[in-house]
Amino acid sequence: MNVQANISRYSKEFDQPVRGDTITADRYISKEWMDKEMKHLWPKVWHLGGVLAELEEPGDIIRHNFAKESVIMVKQEDGSIRAFYNSCPHRGNRLVLGDAASVPRIVCGYHNWTFDLDGTLAKVQDPDDFEGGSPCGQVHLSELRCETWGPFVFWCMDDDVPPLLEWLSPFPERLKGYGLDNWVRVLNLSADCEFNWKIIRDNFNESYHLPTIHPELSTFINDGLPDTLFEMYPSGHNSMWMKGHQATTRQDFHTTEVPAPLDEIAAAWGIDPAEYNGHTGDLRQAIIEAKRKLGPGRGYKNYDDMTDQQLVDYFHCTLFPNLTITMSPEQCQILRTEPHPTDPEKCVFQHWCLYPPVEGMKEVDTPIGRLPFRHDAEARHSVYGDGVSLGYVADQDLSIGTSQQQGLNSRGFKGCILPGQEKRVQRFHELLNDMVQNKD
Repeated sequence: MNVQANISRYSKEFDQPVRGDTITADRYISKEWMDKEMKHLWPKVWHLGGVLAELEEPGDIIRHNFAKESVIMVKQEDGSIRAFYNSCPHRGNRLVLGDAASVPRIVCGYHNWTFDLDGTLAKVQDPDDFEGGSPCGQVHLSELRCETWGPFVFWCMDDDVPPLLEWLSPFPERLKGYGLDNWVRVLNLSADCEFNWKIIRDNFNESYHLPTIHPELSTFINDGLPDTLFEMYPSGHNSMWMKGHQATTRQDFHTTEVPAPLDEIAAAWGIDPAEYNGHTGDLRQAIIEAKRKLGPGRGYKNYDDMTDQQLVDYFHCTLFPNLTITMSPEQCQILRTEPHPTDPEKCVFQHWCLYPPVEGMKEVDTPIGRLPFRHDAEARHSVYGDGVSLGYVADQDLSIGTSQQQGLNSRGFKGCILPGQEKRVQRFHELLNDMVQNKD
């Protein structure tokens, strides 16, 4: 297996060794492997449950169904947020059946057991019929850890997992300049898919697919290996910095006319693209300078705290095991796959897009077109392949999922053969091996 290659550019400070474990097909198709993930992997990580904008008032609730689990996050009277398993301690009935609710108390629809917002049982039918007296005040919903970062709410099933900000490291510090705290989720899409959750995780752990799956990105994102920086952290998270506002170096766009849509981007910042014909690579620096000069006046107050690199580049933060945050100066994309409750060859894909508030902004450009600038302007769940877009780039990523799942079931597949630039894929599976097999 080729796990080293000279042209792949890995950070000297943030690189990790790999062993060369064979990436076998069973992890994508086996119910036994899926069950081990549920036991050893998913309790040991933080899960993104929602955004703070959904929890404004005491009694506001958001629900996150994950595989066979269901978790509710509840805004408390003191302004804090607590998370509980969505299961009544009486006989297990799910308490909250919708994605969101706003209630004075949490009531089970089966026998009317009623809980205060802090999870304490407050009212039951026939309280004197219990041996030992009324259970009110004595019984509580099962609680999980719940913490926040930026506009996001996370929950975790295990008490031994590090605190959220420590677990997220180094991304809270790396993304601080974007000022994410008040960004607004405009796009909230999800879909049922016919492939294992790891297929798309592998896809987001490499950029090898960009020239074939996303060829139209090549005119304004430089995916050339010498220009792309890969980083892998001890935590298992990794990242990829790609130069934006610059065409790929895989083809000769740099001695030609400025290609579309880079020409339109330049013009939007008051730059005449014709002045850069024959040296298009210089446009990136010109756009940095234009954004510095014009950005604050256009309402982009977050530009002041960004580095030059953040003003124009794309930072892909891939959190182990199943969450990707893709940052650009005007958009934050959340891309995640979660396991199906029972079928290892299916998953749920989620795509959120958040945008910074800009004075006077009424609409934003999203991966599915222009939308009103408001919370969850487009929120829907679909089935991939039904013709409903999940975003033009996401559609392209998902397009390969079903055929890969089918190919992984072949007797002819003996294990992955990876180039050096896919070292992040290799390490992901080695970490997965260790956790699923319950190794230190």
